This record gives sequence, structure tokens and C-alpha cells, in this order.
Amino acid sequence: MEGGTLQRFKNSFHSTSFLNLTFFRFLFLLVALILIRESIRSWQSGNLSDASSSSPSSSVSAMNLDEDGDGDDVGVRIRDADIECSSPLKVFMYDLPRKYNLGMVKKDDGINQELPWTDQEVAPALKTRWGVNRQHSVEYWMMLDMLQDDHDPSHNHDGKKEEKKAAVRVKDPEQADVFFVPFFSSLSFNTYGRIMLGPEAKIDKLLQMGVVEMLMESKWWQASQGHDHVIVVHHPNAFRYYRERLKDSILIVADFGRYPKEIAQLQKDVVAPYEHVVPMWKEDDDDSIADPFASRNILLFFQGRVERKDDGTVRRTLAKLLENRTDVHFVNSLPSEEGVEQATKGMRSSRFCLHPAGDTPSSCRLFDAIVSHCVPVIVSDKIELPFEDELDYTEFALFFSAEEAIRPRDYLLNYLRNFDKEHWLRMWKRLKEVSHHFHYQHPPKTDDAVNMIWKQVQRKLPAAQLAIHRLQRHNLADRM
Repeated sequence: MEGGTLQRFKNSFHSTSFLNLTFFRFLFLLVALILIRESIRSWQSGNLSDASSSSPSSSVSAMNLDEDGDGDDVGVRIRDADIECSSPLKVFMYDLPRKYNLGMVKKDDGINQELPWTDQEVAPALKTRWGVNRQHSVEYWMMLDMLQDDHDPSHNHDGKKEEKKAAVRVKDPEQADVFFVPFFSSLSFNTYGRIMLGPEAKIDKLLQMGVVEMLMESKWWQASQGHDHVIVVHHPNAFRYYRERLKDSILIVADFGRYPKEIAQLQKDVVAPYEHVVPMWKEDDDDSIADPFASRNILLFFQGRVERKDDGTVRRTLAKLLENRTDVHFVNSLPSEEGVEQATKGMRSSRFCLHPAGDTPSSCRLFDAIVSHCVPVIVSDKIELPFEDELDYTEFALFFSAEEAIRPRDYLLNYLRNFDKEHWLRMWKRLKEVSHHFHYQHPPKTDDAVNMIWKQVQRKLPAAQLAIHRLQRHNLADRM
């Protein structure tokens, strides 16, 4: 009897112990899962907070501010382009002889072309309102920005608050973040090298060679192998003889259509807008026109050269589809003063402006449309766009592949004819908000084209610094 009671007690004890052990294991597992979940939430929250506070491409959607900043108009989000770099980029500009830059704009036989342009000299104005010299003038505007007189960056001499600069010039190379090479490579090609042959083409080659030789002798180039050097090669044929020597530098390009990936790519280089040829439209405000959609009586506008090479061959097919349509302006024309005036009027009277690829994936027509507040219709399979980490182009432009654009049965036209009016008005308003980002001017203004380019350069610095540090490490290993 006692033995049976003892056995039942033992069995009961083991059963209770097993249940207790199982319970405590379950409790331990539950607590561990809760702790892991909270850790993950904390990590995610911290990363989101860091991204919203430090990422240049972040949108701050939690704050409801109107255009005046007083918060009366709920639902207006802070735009990406308003997020600034923490401090201006420090730029050292090489003192190249003027024959490499502004001496090509203003040729004065009475001045030694070997002398660099100084801060005290008045920079010459560009001579043409249109043409390739104007379209690819990024190098000119960036140099003018660096030639500004040294003064307090936050105020003008008259005491008024100054426009914010994304980059400032430093005279001491030791203080520089980047080194700007003021060689007008696009203007050199357009002035001397366009024929590709003959004695003038040799001048373009000699100028390129002179810049390369100067850089190879520079201690600052040698220290970084050019990774922290900024060179403008906006025309697709600019610096064509010595591109291989520049492959590690930060290149300012129009697109990557004629560059192998070993020389130019989006990860290290900056896509800059063409200078627009038509004037910027500043009178197109909300109150001046009762119904902007109805007032634009042309559905689709295109005026330019139809015969183009490479990606631009799609223009011939588009011409066959779009010419002689009552609601379409499609005209084959060469650049001229009269043509610019016609395009100015036409774009301001059109709801959509066609932007097919040129000889390369991009062309200046896109930026003419933007400053005319005409919704761009971009037809290009390989295009890269300026400032796309800050700007969402789908808010103010339409995109079609080459195959879509030339589909039969008026696919493109019917899409545009049936486009929702309210949607178009939202895109039109957004165009007016972003157009100043594509405008070159001197002196520059906050977040205009030049300042946006410098901000892009600043964002390439981490990759450039990584390359420089790895280079230094390998050089050290070679000496051991």
C-alpha cells in the first residue's frame, strides 16, 4: 500500500515538473520573441529617422506647410530640392590660361592668352541666344560662379540677404573638397573640332592635350588620380581624344550615350541640363489665365531636326505619324533666331511638348518645354535625367518607350487627347515649381541649375573619397 502511494507521488511529481519545465520554456521563448520584435522596431525607427533627417532625396511628408511656411494649407509636402547639403562645397579652381576657357568666348589679341582670367575682370557674355554653344554652356556658368568676388557668403555688399550658394571657392587647395578644371571642352569642340579634320581640329586636340599635361603634373591630381576633380564634358564629343585619362574624375555630362561605362557612369558622374534656348516664362501665373488647359489650343508640339543618328532615328517614324494632324504642330527645322521665336510661342500654346531622343538619348528640347510649362512627352529608352535623386519627373512629364510612341492606330495621340484635365493641371503647376532648377544665370540663385549641379557633385564625394582611400592603401602596400 505504501509502495503504491509512493509510486503515485513520484509519477505526480515528475508530471508536475515536466509541466512546469514546459511552461517556463514557453515563457522564456515568449519573452525572447517580444524582445526581438521590439529591437527590430527600434532599429527600423532609427533608420527611418536617420533617412528622413540626412538623406538628400527624402521627402518630408509629415509636415504640412503651405508656400508661406505658416502651415495654413494642409497637405503640401516639403519638396526634395528644398533639402540642402549641410555646408557649401569647397571648390578649388585651377588657374588655367584663358585660352582654355573665357578666352574662347572673348578673343582679344591685345591680351596674352596664356594669362588666367582674374576675379577683377568682367566675364564676357555668350554671343548667341541659340545653337550648340548656348545649349552646352554648362562649363561657362560653372566658371562664372567660381569667379564671384570673395565676400561674406550670407550677405551682399549692400547688406541684403544673399541667395544660398551650394559651392564656394577656396584659394587654398588644402581646404578644398573638390578641384574644378575650368576647361571649356564643349566650346573648344564647337569652335575648332566640329569638322573632325583639318588644322582647326588639331587646335581642339592641342587644347585637350595641354589640360591633360597640366593635370598630370599637378600634385593634387597625383594625390587622388583625379577622383576629386570636376571636369565638364557636356557635348557628346567634348574631350574626345583624352577621355580615358579622365575616367576617374567627376564628369559633368548631358547623358551617357557616347561613353563606355569604364569612363562615365551615373554612380560617379553628374547629369546636367542643357541650357534652355527659349526664354523662361515668368508671366504664366495662376491668375493670369482663367483656364490654362483650354487656352493651350495645340495638343502636341515639336519643332526641330527630324534626321538624327543613333537613338534619334525614331524621329523619322514619328514624323510620318504626326505630320499634318490638325491638333499637332510637327515641323522639321534647323536652329535659327526665327525658329526660337516660333518655338517660344508654340510651346507656350501647347499642352504637351514632344521630346524624342536626338543623336544621343537627350536633347535641349526637354528643358525648353520645362521652362515653357509645357508637359514634356519623353520618348527615349536610355535617357538619364538631371537631379533625379531630388525630382520625381513623373510629377511633371510623361514617358514612352520608342516602341510605344510609334504604335499604330494613333496610340500616342489618343492617349494625349484623352488625358485628364485635372491631372494635366497638377503637372502644369508642378512644372512652374521646378522650372527654376533648370535655369542658368549669373549671379546664381538658390537651387538654380548651377547650384543644383554643385549639390550633385557634393553627393558624389563619398564614393570619390572611398576610391581615394583605397588608392592610398594600395600605394602604401606597393612601397612595402
